[in-house]
Amino acid sequence: MIPKILVVDDEKDVELLFRQRFRSELKTQKILLHFAFSGEDALRYLQSQTANDVLMVLSDINMPGMNGLQLAEEVKSKFPQLKLIMVSAYGDDNNRHEAEKKGVDDFVTKPVEFDVLKSRMNRLLNLE
Repeated sequence: MIPKILVVDDEKDVELLFRQRFRSELKTQKILLHFAFSGEDALRYLQSQTANDVLMVLSDINMPGMNGLQLAEEVKSKFPQLKLIMVSAYGDDNNRHEAEKKGVDDFVTKPVEFDVLKSRMNRLLNLE
């Protein structure tokens, strides 16, 4: 099974960036990426999938409507098996503490160092 990763960010250019930075992994089918542009869209997508279809969520924190911390709380309560990494420009102690309280598995700050992100993803998904 190819690991499916859900990327959640209200900025649509994130999709192009992630597709470029994960080009090799996508081409060799090491992972599949799906994108949602709001917390609400992310939850709808996750609810439409079969159990264990999506293995990880990468989410921004600051989004209109449901923010990433609210999404994290919903994801961890409804899909506790999912690994969750927050990807945010706001890596202050308060956000990190809140993310930790909500069960987030890791926290990466923007601008994203993709080598670091890939390493953390591989560790959490046991792909190394």
